[in-house]
Amino acid sequence: MNTACCNRYEKVQSRREFLEKSAFGFGALALAHLLDTESVFGSVFPGKQISTAVNPLTAKPPSRAAKAKSVVLIFMQGGPSHMDTFDPKPVLNRLDGQLLPPSFQAEGLSLQNLKASEAKLMGSRFPFQKYGKSGLEISDLFQNVGQHADELAVIRSCYHDLFIHGPALNLLYSGSNLEGHPSVGSWILYGLGSESENLPAFMVITEGSLGGRSRKSFRSGFLPAVFQGTPVRAEGSPIMNLAPPSQIDAAEQRKMLDQINVWNKSHLEKRSDDSRLAARISNYELAFRMQTAAPELIDISKEPAHIRKMYGLEERPTAEFGRICLLGRRMVERGVRFVQLISTDWDGHSECDKNHLQNAQKIDRPIAALIGDLKQRGLLESTLIVCVGEFGRTPVMQGKFGRDHSPYGFTAVLAGGGIRGGKVIGATDELGFRAIEDKVHVHDLHATMLSLLGLDHKKLTYFFQGRDRRLTDVGGENDLAERLIRA
Repeated sequence: MNTACCNRYEKVQSRREFLEKSAFGFGALALAHLLDTESVFGSVFPGKQISTAVNPLTAKPPSRAAKAKSVVLIFMQGGPSHMDTFDPKPVLNRLDGQLLPPSFQAEGLSLQNLKASEAKLMGSRFPFQKYGKSGLEISDLFQNVGQHADELAVIRSCYHDLFIHGPALNLLYSGSNLEGHPSVGSWILYGLGSESENLPAFMVITEGSLGGRSRKSFRSGFLPAVFQGTPVRAEGSPIMNLAPPSQIDAAEQRKMLDQINVWNKSHLEKRSDDSRLAARISNYELAFRMQTAAPELIDISKEPAHIRKMYGLEERPTAEFGRICLLGRRMVERGVRFVQLISTDWDGHSECDKNHLQNAQKIDRPIAALIGDLKQRGLLESTLIVCVGEFGRTPVMQGKFGRDHSPYGFTAVLAGGGIRGGKVIGATDELGFRAIEDKVHVHDLHATMLSLLGLDHKKLTYFFQGRDRRLTDVGGENDLAERLIRA
């Protein structure tokens, strides 16, 4: 390093260049999380500032009694049809092929490219069965998930008013239809910190490649970048830029990291109020430890044969999502706070039944395996599983047996996290157009998730652009947590 390092600002720049130009793989990862954290950390609860002397990822106690310690969010991106999965509509099936009734035409429902007077109803092509002691009705698309019916809470009355994928995805992922807001996982990490010493606290896996829609799902928005999610690949190198070049051995790498920490700690001693440096020091060490922990995470070679079979790893079409769900379980075991698993193509504009059948065949068995596996390991009670898409679909036909987007009423399925299952909350109308009973806005769903983790959604705030911001904005009044945990 040249003598210009003595200058405060040039020192930071020189260290940055040193890490990048030396192909020091873990450094690039750490930089992605840390070097953009240029704002002062806000308060988690009014009057309680985060200590600037500690890493902001340090585990923090919840503000109230918590049922869950971690979350697995299974996102069915594209918008699954509720009336084909978890919300049976016998009246719709009986009226299949008929025009939309005049009473519904008069409601002024938006059908996008269809005139209400010309819209034909389309019943579900999939029969529903009753499962478990609770008799919970679930479509044949999810027969394996149905085996865990008594662990499930099915919220059939979710709603919002956004028809387009982009804004709707933003809302589900971040509580706002606008870009630039923190994701749910980032808010949870901000509020509770990390319990994993060797892995990121917020990890994301998606089937196929990581597309633009999936990328926005784990951003930290206006929160410091240290709270953003880390995308993980299910095979090969789990995280980009993690492995050091072959010419740098572990001892040499350790020596370089120690020297970087000497510089950082010296700088911190003179500026004890600078929380950014404390975070950098901790996360350089985390990135170093991840070089061992991350490859071990995705190495499933020691998983017993019966577990591999349960997740469907040796056969199609379950192999890919089965591996993703198994990795989700392994993350939870290793203390990862927020795990996000994304199934990417539920947008059934044409031949919705074919689209949904193909997708369900990929994920039904793996999701059921994840629920059962967590339960048998004693982890389900402390792990909240949430399965949802960005909206539902219309009960009227679009094109060739397709269904269009419908945010007025759709379903979320929850399990674990202290929930007493085998229950249904809310309802849509007899055709499945609108949520009409015990309506649950997306803000209510987010408030419920935070409550089960022991966080008060009204107090989990961050000061940005002149006001305290929160995941639920000014909403979140229908907190379902207490009802979900009651037997």
